[in-house]
Amino acid sequence: MNIVPNTIPESPIMQLHDPLIEKMQISVSIKRDDLLHPIIHGNKWRKLKYNLAAFASSDKSELLTFGGPFSNHLYATAAAGKIFKIPTRAIVRGPFLDESNPTIRFARACGMQLHPVSRIDYRQRHDPSYLEHLHTTYPNAYILEEGGTNRAALKGVNELAVSLPEHDYLLCPTGSGGTLAGLISGHTRKQVLGIAVLKEAQYLVPQINALAPQPTCDWRLMTNYHDGGYGRFSSSLWEFCQWMYRTHHLPLEPIYSGKMMYALWQLIEQGYFPAGSQIIAVHTGGLQGKDGLRYRQLINAS
Repeated sequence: MNIVPNTIPESPIMQLHDPLIEKMQISVSIKRDDLLHPIIHGNKWRKLKYNLAAFASSDKSELLTFGGPFSNHLYATAAAGKIFKIPTRAIVRGPFLDESNPTIRFARACGMQLHPVSRIDYRQRHDPSYLEHLHTTYPNAYILEEGGTNRAALKGVNELAVSLPEHDYLLCPTGSGGTLAGLISGHTRKQVLGIAVLKEAQYLVPQINALAPQPTCDWRLMTNYHDGGYGRFSSSLWEFCQWMYRTHHLPLEPIYSGKMMYALWQLIEQGYFPAGSQIIAVHTGGLQGKDGLRYRQLINAS
């Protein structure tokens, strides 16, 4: 089974032109990984690509993973299962499923089997004894970590790192830490900045160090730009996302790449980047998440 096609072209790089950028005498480009795959967007395809290859070479017959009810990873894994004809199932943070939730509807339509558990049980997803229980319950399952973050995922993100042109700073949104770990382990340039999208994210640093024990560049996890915590955002952040689309035709959601771009804009205004700096920000996709935000009436319907 060939499930790692090499025919998917690299995503484009889009340069931003804005009075603020010109005033600060810097260059800002966006790596449009939201355009990388037509359904499995952005870093989700990067992280799934070699996990799918590992699954294909294993003796397992189904994929099992974890996610919240609006999870981009759950959506992407369900889509991959449908595309590559792989049975999938997911342990979903519950305890109940809202069958009208657009992410849940999509996963069901792709044939994914969903197993809602309580929040207390969901917290055990990294516990060895709980994982052993899952191995016993689903002996034919290739178990994929929440967010797809593991060493196989890093290989896909490494490809992104080496595809980039020269620059001084590289930014990415950071949730589980896999994308940041992949960039710093495959990056040979000056500095990588991870913009944490959840509160109190300093706990990610040892996890990132474990995934990338020998980083090839300077890196920093910036933890003050979460805008309220994971899944939360201010009206000013959402207004910024809408302004970015109107002004620069760059679609953003306010959970991941929107927070990164909002942080980047604040850093530019604060003079963080010296004149002459070349900056690349990675748009990691996740735009399907706006459907869930509209469903919950957290953003407008436009």
